[in-house]
Amino acid sequence: MFDIAPSEFLLVAFVALVVIGPKDLPKAMRVLGYWVGRARAVGRQFRNGFDEMVREAELEEMEKKWKAENERIMREHPFVPTPPAAPALPDHATAIDSTPAADDVQQPVMVEKPHVVPDATPPGSAETGTGHAGSDGDQADHHAADGRVIQDKAAS
Repeated sequence: MFDIAPSEFLLVAFVALVVIGPKDLPKAMRVLGYWVGRARAVGRQFRNGFDEMVREAELEEMEKKWKAENERIMREHPFVPTPPAAPALPDHATAIDSTPAADDVQQPVMVEKPHVVPDATPPGSAETGTGHAGSDGDQADHHAADGRVIQDKAAS
């Protein structure tokens, strides 16, 4: 911005000290600082306003380019709606009824069959947690939250 050498700055400070005097120099520096700050604020506001105008102009230009490019793409690849295909009915639905329902609500169709895995432990064992008591009637099985079986002796 301004190119002030240190020797020039000392000369201006010496002249200000002689002209203004040491008594009023702090007040003069405060006033000078205030006006320099105001000038910087006005410059910053002007620069921000100018930058905002440039951004808006660039945005409008980009929107025009995007609109032209979109129109070109739409001309090259026009939208042709495909006719709705008849829904394929599952094998079990054709055997029951091939006419559509009166309210035209399509019922959900199960796509995958569930796969059931049999339990590897025989029924009635202590690990399955059937809750049956052992041979002596004073024991009872209880299940913990994590699936373990806990055996307690009844109070005698």
